[in-house]
Amino acid sequence: MIKTMEQLVEVFKTNVEQETQAIKLLAALVDYFPAYKINFDLQDCDKILRVESRNGAIDNSRIIEAIGDFGYAIEALPD
Repeated sequence: MIKTMEQLVEVFKTNVEQETQAIKLLAALVDYFPAYKINFDLQDCDKILRVESRNGAIDNSRIIEAIGDFGYAIEALPD
């Protein structure tokens, strides 16, 4: 977890490969987690999912569960 000015950031490694997959996941994640700013970096070798929160802690287990429910692998990267 990275702490910046009153903002928390979590970075996850995923197996999301295609832009179309990322767009569908982002649409669902925004509905599930409206307080978070969420984006993918599919250019990174780890196919990064980045989650930011300005309102407190990020619930890693719920994010991992949500992505897993769509059939994708995800794991939190260490700080």
